[in-house]
Amino acid sequence: MDPVSTASLEVSGLAFAYPDGHQALFGVDFSIARGERVALLGPNGAGKTTLVLHLNGILTGGAGTVTVAGLEVGKRHMAEVRRRVGIVFQDPDDQLFMPTVREDVAFGPAAAGLRGPELEERVDRALGLVGMAEFKDRPPHHLSFGQRRRVAVATVLAMEPEILVLDEPSSNLDPASRRELADILRSLDVTVLMVTHDLPYALELCPRSLILSDGVIAADGATAGLLADDALMRAHRLELPYGFDPRSVPATPGRP
Repeated sequence: MDPVSTASLEVSGLAFAYPDGHQALFGVDFSIARGERVALLGPNGAGKTTLVLHLNGILTGGAGTVTVAGLEVGKRHMAEVRRRVGIVFQDPDDQLFMPTVREDVAFGPAAAGLRGPELEERVDRALGLVGMAEFKDRPPHHLSFGQRRRVAVATVLAMEPEILVLDEPSSNLDPASRRELADILRSLDVTVLMVTHDLPYALELCPRSLILSDGVIAADGATAGLLADDALMRAHRLELPYGFDPRSVPATPGRP
């Protein structure tokens, strides 16, 4: 299978400096195939947020290119790129602002012109995927943090994206909510890029990881292999929880 024809995301030579002169990215290159689940790892200040903000054109103007499902991120394709790249923020309250769960999930598709039964079907399908259909008429602020995070994922899934980008999806979740979200993410037929400091979660969900360090991709490979490389981990300020041995965990199933 031709990897170019099946790529959800291609990043080539991406470099970016902020107006104050701070250079955040120095030439980032990687490709993610359709259906892959990939973790983006790296210490604070590595450039992870800057990279993610380039994926749907929130940041532009640097060197290099970002291509989503064959569409180069830029003014010509911006609306379609932003539909295809759905970002779930770390704090679900940054995405939930309507009186009910249904209205939050319907907001994006309605803004794109969807109406009537088709809009209702889209909302019901997205909420069903995250196990929140029965909460459709509840105010989001009455839900638990884990439930709000699942609704935030549904607001993105309602746009039927090509790529789901998750920023620290396991943060502030209790163990049960963490497991429930992992089960949901494994069940989705979508490309996933997960930005996380939670290395065991990356190992559980993502067969492949990228390590971004000092604005470049320092390593790209099987998650288990990267986490088991003590020298690599130390070099890029990544630390596993005390007592956690990635060699003792079964391999994460890949996607075809």
